[in-house]
Amino acid sequence: MITVLILSNIIIVKRFYIEMLFPCFMSYKIPSITTDGIILKDKQILLIKRKNEPFKGKWALPGGFVEYGEKTEDAVIREVSEETGLKTKIRTLAGVYSDPNRDPRGHIITIIYVLDIVEGNVKAGDDASDVKFFDVHQLPALATDHNKIINDVIKRFEL
Repeated sequence: MITVLILSNIIIVKRFYIEMLFPCFMSYKIPSITTDGIILKDKQILLIKRKNEPFKGKWALPGGFVEYGEKTEDAVIREVSEETGLKTKIRTLAGVYSDPNRDPRGHIITIIYVLDIVEGNVKAGDDASDVKFFDVHQLPALATDHNKIINDVIKRFEL
């Protein structure tokens, strides 16, 4: 017990001095990054039904976490393909949403891209239990802040 306490105190003291002398080694809380894709077709938007918590059973934009070493542009193409079965390409960046309270899992920043379908058939996969197009003005209950994101896109692209 005494050895453990002494060791933990030494570690705390060492960490204090390392952080003081070498600020580049300081530990910071870092937000996670996700990407979401917006696929529009005849004033309809493609949504996935979430298979897992949080927001299990709610509809959402297809997307997910950026993997370490991955570009956000590659992440959105990968995630959309995994969840919808579609091969897509990026048309434009639609926005960045960074409210620290937007997701119950913690501070998650999402980067939104508008995508064009290159090929494939819509089929739910990975974290999606269902996938389908909805009229942009008659949306179901949506996960997290996706309603705000979609409304911003509707205004921006005058849908």
